[in-house]
Amino acid sequence: MSDLLNKKCLPCEGGVTPFDISEIHKYQKKVDGWNIVKNEKNIYFLEKKFSFKNFLDSQSFVNEVGKISEEEGHHPEISFGWGYSKINITTHAISGLSENDFILAAKIDKITNV
Repeated sequence: MSDLLNKKCLPCEGGVTPFDISEIHKYQKKVDGWNIVKNEKNIYFLEKKFSFKNFLDSQSFVNEVGKISEEEGHHPEISFGWGYSKINITTHAISGLSENDFILAAKIDKITNV
């Protein structure tokens, strides 16, 4: 994971091929507990659920994820409520996963492991 923490998300305007499943699995080993999910349009994304002891902890976590996302210029889908948060990450411009997604996942994991 440490090599991903030292990288920065690069702008993606499309025209790049998304990772194939073997590349996805190679990168999945570098992040902690993120699931690979394929949606109804056959687009892969990373998904992880986080548990918290109350609403304020969940909200604080989401706010931290928002700060990291802005710094990286890469924005996940986030849902949260009392005691939980769920994050989905994909690169919309290429309809799939790229290194940026794993960089963001690693940086999100870092705030939960502090």
